[in-house]
Amino acid sequence: MSAELQTALLLLVVGMITVFIILSLVVLTGRTLIWVVNNYFSPEEKLAYDYKVPFVEDDVIYKKKLAAITAAVEIATGGQGKITKVERL
Repeated sequence: MSAELQTALLLLVVGMITVFIILSLVVLTGRTLIWVVNNYFSPEEKLAYDYKVPFVEDDVIYKKKLAAITAAVEIATGGQGKITKVERL
């Protein structure tokens, strides 16, 4: 083998080993963090916020938006339309 090919293969092996070590450290650090959080935080702290329930602010239609919707319906229907329900999609 030529010296250039040996150098290329050596760089390839060293690079692959370096990437493997760094990714292993990332995975190990992540698993350790998850283990620490799961073991050292009480269940009350974990359940302090229910992530399945949306924020209250997300379900509120603000007065300015409701006024704009009402005005648009009134203009579009010539005053004959009536809004019965407004909900966010």
